[in-house]
Amino acid sequence: MVSPRATAVALRGVNLSLGRGAARVHILKDVDLHIGRGEAIGLVGPSGSGKSTLLMVTAGLERADTGSVNVAGEELTKLGEDALARFRGRNVGIVFQSFHLIPTMTALENVAVPLELAGEADAFERAARELALVGLGERHHHYPAQLSGGEQQRVALARALAPNPAILIADEPTGNLDESTGRQIVDLMFAGHVERGTTLILVTHDASLAARCDRIVRLRSGRIESEQPRETAVA
Repeated sequence: MVSPRATAVALRGVNLSLGRGAARVHILKDVDLHIGRGEAIGLVGPSGSGKSTLLMVTAGLERADTGSVNVAGEELTKLGEDALARFRGRNVGIVFQSFHLIPTMTALENVAVPLELAGEADAFERAARELALVGLGERHHHYPAQLSGGEQQRVALARALAPNPAILIADEPTGNLDESTGRQIVDLMFAGHVERGTTLILVTHDASLAARCDRIVRLRSGRIESEQPRETAVA
């Protein structure tokens, strides 16, 4: 089912292979996917089905071999590396399973990084507001090693949302967290998605988490196997 909303992401005929020679593997195979602006999409499927690679192509971190990748009105296949980096900084927030915080920077500095790179004069003020929104208003000056896993993921989420991106991408965001902490992160992530109207693309093995999305897209062997609205996807 294609959302009737304005399109945030449009992938057409996307193919991607990784590796060289005999080790080269065809990861994505003729993928067509349209995501409406403000929609929440859950990408599910077995390990190795291409879910994370599809996220990376959408974020412009991997280049498709063939096909069209249009995100937030920009055709990513036509952008050079510098332009692609600028595009990501303005339009795409990413939350990884393993946090990816800079260990030598405080929580406040980590969140301010994308804002500083974008030339925002009030980067630290905005970073402080984002940390307060994820419940870390008292942890500005703590380094990642001084924070729990859940707190580190809160910092990562605040960093991803700080530039108010059009697209929020999350790759197994609760994979390294216990159930209770993971649920708190998910609640914060969906709150950010709803309050800002951000398009959310989420890779997860957690059926209950996928069920919170507007639509569930199932991948298998690099192809989209099915697309279902949430009321029928978990029936």
